[in-house]
Amino acid sequence: MRIVVTTPTGHVGSRVVRLLLQAGLRPTLLLRSPEKLDPQTRERVDLVVGDQGDLDTVLRATEGADALYWVDPPTLDDDPVATSTRMGAVAARAVRENQVSRVVFQSSVGAEKRHGVGQIDGLARTEEQLEETGAPVLHLRCGYFFTNLLSDLDGLRDGVLRTTMPTDRPMPWVDPRDIGEVAVANLLSPGWPGRRVLAVHGPEDLTFEAVAGIVAAATGRAVRAEQINDDDLRAGLRAAGLSEAQVEGFVGMGRGLREDFVPADPRSVLSTTPTTLRSWAVEELAPHL
Repeated sequence: MRIVVTTPTGHVGSRVVRLLLQAGLRPTLLLRSPEKLDPQTRERVDLVVGDQGDLDTVLRATEGADALYWVDPPTLDDDPVATSTRMGAVAARAVRENQVSRVVFQSSVGAEKRHGVGQIDGLARTEEQLEETGAPVLHLRCGYFFTNLLSDLDGLRDGVLRTTMPTDRPMPWVDPRDIGEVAVANLLSPGWPGRRVLAVHGPEDLTFEAVAGIVAAATGRAVRAEQINDDDLRAGLRAAGLSEAQVEGFVGMGRGLREDFVPADPRSVLSTTPTTLRSWAVEELAPHL
Protein backbone atom coordinates (compact mmCIF):
# COMPACT_ATOMS: atom_id res chain seq x y z
CA MET A 1 0.00 0.00 0.00
CA ARG A 2 1.45 3.36 -1.05
CA ILE A 3 0.26 6.27 1.09
CA VAL A 4 1.23 9.90 0.50
CA VAL A 5 1.30 12.30 3.46
CA THR A 6 1.39 16.08 3.20
CA THR A 7 2.58 18.41 6.01
CA PRO A 8 4.34 15.41 7.61
CA THR A 9 6.18 17.48 10.23
CA GLY A 10 3.06 19.21 11.59
CA HIS A 11 1.11 18.40 14.74
CA VAL A 12 -1.17 15.96 12.89
CA GLY A 13 1.07 14.86 10.05
CA SER A 14 3.92 13.77 12.29
CA ARG A 15 1.53 11.46 14.13
CA VAL A 16 0.23 10.07 10.84
CA VAL A 17 3.77 9.29 9.71
CA ARG A 18 4.72 7.58 12.98
CA LEU A 19 1.67 5.33 12.94
CA LEU A 20 2.16 4.37 9.29
CA LEU A 21 5.75 3.41 10.07
CA GLN A 22 4.59 1.34 13.03
CA ALA A 23 2.09 -0.38 10.73
CA GLY A 24 5.00 -1.55 8.57
CA LEU A 25 4.52 0.86 5.66
CA ARG A 26 7.00 3.12 3.93
CA PRO A 27 4.98 6.29 3.30
CA THR A 28 5.81 8.95 0.75
CA LEU A 29 6.16 12.38 2.33
CA LEU A 30 5.55 15.58 0.38
CA LEU A 31 7.21 18.50 2.14
CA ARG A 32 9.25 21.64 1.65
CA SER A 33 11.76 21.23 4.48
CA PRO A 34 13.14 17.67 4.78
CA GLU A 35 15.68 18.87 7.36
CA LYS A 36 12.82 19.01 9.88
CA LEU A 37 12.58 15.20 9.84
CA ASP A 38 14.54 13.28 12.43
CA PRO A 39 17.17 10.92 10.93
CA GLN A 40 15.42 7.70 11.95
CA THR A 41 12.19 8.74 10.26
CA ARG A 42 13.97 10.02 7.17
CA GLU A 43 15.59 6.67 6.42
CA ARG A 44 12.22 4.89 6.60
CA VAL A 45 10.25 7.07 4.18
CA ASP A 46 10.33 8.20 0.56
CA LEU A 47 10.63 11.95 0.08
CA VAL A 48 9.27 14.29 -2.55
CA VAL A 49 10.55 17.77 -1.82
CA GLY A 50 8.49 20.65 -3.12
CA ASP A 51 5.48 22.86 -2.71
CA GLN A 52 1.89 21.61 -2.55
CA GLY A 53 0.91 24.38 -4.90
CA ASP A 54 3.18 23.05 -7.64
CA LEU A 55 1.25 20.66 -9.87
CA ASP A 56 4.27 18.78 -11.20
CA THR A 57 5.51 18.12 -7.67
CA VAL A 58 2.14 16.84 -6.47
CA LEU A 59 1.68 14.69 -9.56
CA ARG A 60 5.10 13.13 -8.98
CA ALA A 61 4.36 12.50 -5.31
CA THR A 62 0.98 10.85 -5.96
CA GLU A 63 1.95 8.71 -8.93
CA GLY A 64 0.93 5.15 -8.10
CA ALA A 65 -0.56 6.20 -4.76
CA ASP A 66 -3.30 4.16 -3.13
CA ALA A 67 -4.21 6.88 -0.63
CA LEU A 68 -3.49 10.55 -0.01
CA TYR A 69 -3.61 12.51 3.23
CA TRP A 70 -4.09 16.13 2.19
CA VAL A 71 -3.66 19.04 4.59
CA ASP A 72 -3.63 22.73 3.78
CA PRO A 73 -0.08 23.80 4.67
CA PRO A 74 0.57 26.89 6.81
CA THR A 75 0.96 29.85 4.51
CA LEU A 76 2.20 33.43 4.65
CA ASP A 77 0.44 34.22 1.37
CA ASP A 78 -1.54 37.45 1.32
CA ASP A 79 -4.90 35.70 0.74
CA PRO A 80 -5.13 32.35 2.59
CA VAL A 81 -8.54 31.47 1.13
CA ALA A 82 -7.28 31.93 -2.42
CA THR A 83 -4.18 29.86 -1.60
CA SER A 84 -6.30 27.01 -0.18
CA THR A 85 -8.47 27.08 -3.27
CA ARG A 86 -5.47 27.00 -5.59
CA MET A 87 -3.83 24.12 -3.73
CA GLY A 88 -7.13 22.26 -3.58
CA ALA A 89 -7.31 22.46 -7.37
CA VAL A 90 -3.81 20.99 -7.59
CA ALA A 91 -4.76 18.15 -5.24
CA ALA A 92 -7.92 17.41 -7.19
CA ARG A 93 -6.10 17.28 -10.50
CA ALA A 94 -3.45 14.94 -9.10
CA VAL A 95 -6.12 12.65 -7.64
CA ARG A 96 -7.90 12.55 -10.97
CA GLU A 97 -4.88 12.12 -13.23
CA ASN A 98 -3.13 9.55 -11.02
CA GLN A 99 -6.38 7.77 -10.13
CA VAL A 100 -5.68 7.88 -6.40
CA SER A 101 -7.98 5.33 -4.80
CA ARG A 102 -9.01 7.36 -1.74
CA VAL A 103 -8.32 10.72 -0.11
CA VAL A 104 -8.49 11.76 3.53
CA PHE A 105 -8.74 15.54 3.77
CA GLN A 106 -8.10 17.42 7.01
CA SER A 107 -10.94 19.93 7.05
CA SER A 108 -12.55 21.85 9.91
CA VAL A 109 -15.73 22.30 11.82
CA GLY A 110 -17.45 25.17 10.02
CA ALA A 111 -16.64 24.02 6.50
CA GLU A 112 -20.22 22.82 6.19
CA LYS A 113 -21.32 26.48 6.03
CA ARG A 114 -19.37 26.78 2.75
CA HIS A 115 -19.14 30.58 3.02
CA GLY A 116 -18.68 33.23 5.70
CA VAL A 117 -16.17 31.47 7.96
CA GLY A 118 -12.94 33.25 7.09
CA GLN A 119 -10.03 30.97 6.30
CA ILE A 120 -12.28 27.93 6.64
CA ASP A 121 -13.95 28.99 3.37
CA GLY A 122 -10.81 27.75 1.62
CA LEU A 123 -11.19 24.32 3.24
CA ALA A 124 -14.83 24.23 2.17
CA ARG A 125 -13.83 24.87 -1.43
CA THR A 126 -11.18 22.14 -1.25
CA GLU A 127 -13.85 19.72 0.00
CA GLU A 128 -15.88 20.53 -3.12
CA GLN A 129 -12.88 20.23 -5.44
CA LEU A 130 -11.96 16.80 -4.10
CA GLU A 131 -15.55 15.60 -4.34
CA GLU A 132 -15.67 16.66 -7.99
CA THR A 133 -12.90 14.14 -8.79
CA GLY A 134 -15.28 11.23 -8.20
CA ALA A 135 -12.70 9.48 -6.00
CA PRO A 136 -13.67 8.23 -2.55
CA VAL A 137 -12.96 11.12 -0.19
CA LEU A 138 -13.27 11.48 3.57
CA HIS A 139 -13.43 14.96 5.09
CA LEU A 140 -12.26 15.10 8.70
CA ARG A 141 -14.09 18.07 10.19
CA CYS A 142 -11.88 18.79 13.17
CA GLY A 143 -12.58 20.80 16.30
CA TYR A 144 -10.41 23.51 17.83
CA PHE A 145 -6.85 22.27 18.28
CA PHE A 146 -5.35 22.13 21.77
CA THR A 147 -2.15 23.38 20.16
CA ASN A 148 -3.78 26.71 19.32
CA LEU A 149 -3.06 27.58 22.95
CA LEU A 150 0.64 27.64 22.06
CA SER A 151 0.07 30.63 19.78
CA ASP A 152 -0.47 33.06 22.68
CA LEU A 153 1.97 32.02 25.35
CA ASP A 154 2.57 35.64 26.36
CA GLY A 155 -1.12 36.07 27.07
CA LEU A 156 -1.24 32.89 29.15
CA ARG A 157 1.84 34.01 31.08
CA ASP A 158 -0.07 37.20 31.84
CA GLY A 159 -2.98 35.09 33.04
CA VAL A 160 -5.41 35.85 30.22
CA LEU A 161 -6.91 33.54 27.57
CA ARG A 162 -8.34 35.86 24.91
CA THR A 163 -10.92 34.92 22.30
CA THR A 164 -13.58 36.51 20.11
CA MET A 165 -15.91 33.62 20.97
CA PRO A 166 -18.38 33.97 23.87
CA THR A 167 -16.43 32.55 26.82
CA ASP A 168 -19.43 30.50 28.00
CA ARG A 169 -20.17 28.79 24.67
CA PRO A 170 -19.14 25.12 24.48
CA MET A 171 -17.24 23.96 21.40
CA PRO A 172 -15.25 20.84 20.46
CA TRP A 173 -11.55 20.87 21.43
CA VAL A 174 -9.23 18.14 20.16
CA ASP A 175 -5.63 16.93 20.42
CA PRO A 176 -4.10 16.98 16.91
CA ARG A 177 -2.43 13.64 17.64
CA ASP A 178 -5.86 12.06 17.97
CA ILE A 179 -6.79 13.45 14.56
CA GLY A 180 -3.73 11.64 13.21
CA GLU A 181 -4.99 8.37 14.65
CA VAL A 182 -8.41 8.78 13.04
CA ALA A 183 -6.74 9.64 9.75
CA VAL A 184 -4.52 6.56 9.76
CA ALA A 185 -7.40 4.24 10.62
CA ASN A 186 -9.11 5.40 7.43
CA LEU A 187 -5.99 5.56 5.26
CA LEU A 188 -5.31 1.91 6.04
CA SER A 189 -8.89 0.84 5.34
CA PRO A 190 -9.49 0.30 1.61
CA GLY A 191 -13.21 -0.47 1.80
CA TRP A 192 -15.03 2.87 2.03
CA PRO A 193 -16.71 4.28 -1.09
CA GLY A 194 -17.95 7.68 -2.16
CA ARG A 195 -17.99 10.86 -0.07
CA ARG A 196 -17.90 10.71 3.71
CA VAL A 197 -17.66 13.27 6.50
CA LEU A 198 -16.32 12.37 9.92
CA ALA A 199 -16.16 14.90 12.72
CA VAL A 200 -13.22 14.76 15.14
CA HIS A 201 -14.47 16.48 18.27
CA GLY A 202 -12.07 15.49 21.02
CA PRO A 203 -13.28 14.06 24.35
CA GLU A 204 -15.78 16.81 25.27
CA ASP A 205 -17.08 20.23 24.33
CA LEU A 206 -15.47 22.99 26.40
CA THR A 207 -16.12 26.66 26.99
CA PHE A 208 -13.18 29.05 27.08
CA GLU A 209 -13.97 29.57 30.76
CA ALA A 210 -13.57 25.84 31.35
CA VAL A 211 -10.38 25.80 29.27
CA ALA A 212 -8.91 28.62 31.37
CA GLY A 213 -9.62 26.61 34.52
CA ILE A 214 -8.07 23.45 33.08
CA VAL A 215 -4.96 25.34 31.95
CA ALA A 216 -4.64 26.96 35.38
CA ALA A 217 -4.86 23.60 37.16
CA ALA A 218 -2.38 21.96 34.76
CA THR A 219 0.20 24.75 34.82
CA GLY A 220 -0.15 26.20 38.31
CA ARG A 221 -0.84 29.67 36.86
CA ALA A 222 -3.97 31.72 37.36
CA VAL A 223 -5.71 32.08 34.00
CA ARG A 224 -9.03 33.72 33.14
CA ALA A 225 -10.95 33.78 29.87
CA GLU A 226 -11.66 37.16 28.29
CA GLN A 227 -13.78 37.88 25.23
CA ILE A 228 -12.37 40.55 22.95
CA ASN A 229 -14.09 42.15 19.99
CA ASP A 230 -13.16 41.73 16.35
CA ASP A 231 -11.47 45.12 16.17
CA ASP A 232 -9.19 44.22 19.08
CA LEU A 233 -8.22 41.05 17.25
CA ARG A 234 -7.63 42.99 14.06
CA ALA A 235 -5.34 45.42 15.84
CA GLY A 236 -3.28 42.61 17.37
CA LEU A 237 -2.94 40.77 14.06
CA ARG A 238 -1.98 43.91 12.18
CA ALA A 239 0.65 44.68 14.81
CA ALA A 240 2.05 41.19 14.19
CA GLY A 241 2.52 42.09 10.50
CA LEU A 242 -0.36 40.19 8.90
CA SER A 243 -1.89 41.41 5.65
CA GLU A 244 -5.49 42.62 5.55
CA ALA A 245 -6.66 39.40 3.87
CA GLN A 246 -4.87 37.32 6.50
CA VAL A 247 -6.39 39.43 9.27
CA GLU A 248 -9.89 39.04 7.87
CA GLY A 249 -9.31 35.32 7.46
CA PHE A 250 -8.77 34.97 11.21
CA VAL A 251 -11.53 37.40 12.17
CA GLY A 252 -13.97 35.68 9.83
CA MET A 253 -13.39 32.30 11.44
CA GLY A 254 -14.48 33.51 14.84
CA ARG A 255 -17.40 35.50 13.48
CA GLY A 256 -18.65 32.62 11.34
CA LEU A 257 -18.44 30.09 14.18
CA ARG A 258 -20.17 32.24 16.78
CA GLU A 259 -23.12 33.50 14.71
CA ASP A 260 -25.91 30.93 14.98
CA PHE A 261 -23.56 28.05 14.17
CA VAL A 262 -24.19 24.47 15.22
CA PRO A 263 -21.89 21.75 13.82
CA ALA A 264 -23.66 19.63 11.22
CA ASP A 265 -22.04 16.52 12.68
CA PRO A 266 -23.19 15.84 16.26
CA ARG A 267 -20.93 14.35 18.88
CA SER A 268 -21.07 10.56 18.82
CA VAL A 269 -18.92 7.55 19.56
CA LEU A 270 -17.39 8.05 16.10
CA SER A 271 -16.44 11.70 16.60
CA THR A 272 -15.19 11.46 20.20
CA THR A 273 -11.45 10.99 20.75
CA PRO A 274 -9.70 10.15 24.03
CA THR A 275 -6.99 12.68 24.91
CA THR A 276 -8.14 15.25 27.47
CA LEU A 277 -7.08 18.87 27.48
CA ARG A 278 -5.74 18.49 31.02
CA SER A 279 -3.39 15.64 30.09
CA TRP A 280 -2.21 17.52 27.00
CA ALA A 281 -1.68 20.73 28.95
CA VAL A 282 0.42 18.98 31.60
CA GLU A 283 2.58 17.32 28.94
CA GLU A 284 2.79 19.94 26.19
CA LEU A 285 1.75 23.37 27.51
CA ALA A 286 3.11 23.56 31.04
CA PRO A 287 6.80 23.26 29.97
CA HIS A 288 6.37 26.46 27.91
CA LEU A 289 4.97 28.45 30.81
